[in-house]
Amino acid sequence: MKKQLRVIFSGHVQGVGFRFTARSAARRLGVTGWVCNEPGGDVEILAEGEEAVLQGFVVEVEEQFRGYIRDRQMEWGSPSGTFGDFGIRM
Repeated sequence: MKKQLRVIFSGHVQGVGFRFTARSAARRLGVTGWVCNEPGGDVEILAEGEEAVLQGFVVEVEEQFRGYIRDRQMEWGSPSGTFGDFGIRM
């Protein structure tokens, strides 16, 4: 079943290639949505796809940036279906 997932990663997650790595993983896995840097230093991801795929996506991102992530907040919701791909928002 398709879902929407909002994740906020905190720690040393800006300036380390986080957004580009997340975009690459999302596109490879068929996840749609976006990733962006937040003014306070966090990175936010809004992603849509099959629940199991989204869970795998988060695990992959966390494994890539294990030494940089201090915390994450996850919120599940209903998909909007408005995303055609996965991009980086500025």
